[in-house]
Amino acid sequence: MESENHVKLLTNSRLNRREFLQYSLLAGAGAVISSGCAVNPVTGKNQLMMVSEQTEISIDKQQSPHQFSADYGVVQDVKLNSYITQIGRNLALKTHRPSMPYSFRCVNATYINAYAFPGGSIAVTRGILLELKNEAELAALLGHELGHVNARHSAEQMSKGTLSSILVGGVAAVIGSRNAQMGELAQQIGMVGQGVLLARYSRDNEREADGLGNSYMVDAGYSTDGFVGLMSLLNSMNKGHNASAEILFSTHPMGSERYETAIQNATGKFRNSRNLPLNRERYMDNIAILRSKEDLIKTLQNGDTMMAEGKYDEAIAAFKGAVKKYPDDYTANLMLAKCLLVKKDYKDARLHAGEASKIYPSEAQSLHVMGFASINMKKYDDALSSFSRYEQLLPGSPGTLFFKGYAYEGMKRTEESAGQYKAYLQQVQQGDYAKHAYQRLKEWGYL
Repeated sequence: MESENHVKLLTNSRLNRREFLQYSLLAGAGAVISSGCAVNPVTGKNQLMMVSEQTEISIDKQQSPHQFSADYGVVQDVKLNSYITQIGRNLALKTHRPSMPYSFRCVNATYINAYAFPGGSIAVTRGILLELKNEAELAALLGHELGHVNARHSAEQMSKGTLSSILVGGVAAVIGSRNAQMGELAQQIGMVGQGVLLARYSRDNEREADGLGNSYMVDAGYSTDGFVGLMSLLNSMNKGHNASAEILFSTHPMGSERYETAIQNATGKFRNSRNLPLNRERYMDNIAILRSKEDLIKTLQNGDTMMAEGKYDEAIAAFKGAVKKYPDDYTANLMLAKCLLVKKDYKDARLHAGEASKIYPSEAQSLHVMGFASINMKKYDDALSSFSRYEQLLPGSPGTLFFKGYAYEGMKRTEESAGQYKAYLQQVQQGDYAKHAYQRLKEWGYL
């Protein structure tokens, strides 16, 4: 068990994450899929729809918590989250599917993005909130995401058989192209990587979501100039190749025609709304705590860019500077810990992941990082404790099953290890981890 080959397996192997996600999104969610047509709630016309509304909700409930955790959890700013929730709920009343179980939150991620899961779970990142200028632009952003849910874009893509591109998001496209090392690390530690579970929309999807979002926010009492402002911001970032918005544009393709359409609508069908409020002061008041940490967000964005460029020592220096100035920021500590994992500095990685866990004990990602670092330090008791706590907070990750099995194996507790390996192999059948689990079960006489 203590052989160098086993340690090498943990640090250099590649999980077939794409295939796991494809299976789990359907099989794990119950996959209530049947052939047939359904009436589109937006157009009122029949459309090919092989995914029930209940399946949309089930997939959402299973997968969205893992993405939110990958984005460092929901911010601990109660005022900010209440504010976002209230705006979202007011918008939801104006939608075509007002009875969906919508939820709205800000997550701690510093990259620039907003996204929706098919059952109505919607998130915005700290990074994008700092770029918006007023409440109307936030309403436009949330309205656009509500547009995707109401037009059933994810369900439509699943019905056409393109699940991997719409819900899995394309591991290589979303992660590998920007930060291959972090993408590989996410696979190695058995966790969802940044942006992996997000839907990837077509340009037609984007245009339809724009139209719906603009309508929803105007109906909710906001000036259409808020939508123009949002499109102007996105158009500018797209032309400027903003690195922090790369995932946003990989999942929400942007073109100047979207901005031009917003201008046309502002002078056309939505022109009577231009005297409605933008609510700039109220927006700035509610993001005051976030604005006080703007330098932190920018530092973490720069560190992430350095990681993407393979400048790990510079990234570590940036993250350490952020932690020194903001020692109580969960994201800063955990980003530093993950960068240290890449450098195989497991002792310090475990230290900073532990600090992150103390800062935000109900958020799970730090526990997985602690467990992975402990495994590589051969501290199997500590690893088992971390992975067990992670599983309690965020069940449903097959990687946790494997690492618990590996920890038990390191502790010479063969029966418990075999149980975890068998459970893992029920979900994942390919990759080096699956091979390791299978070989151990065979050696121990369980197969």
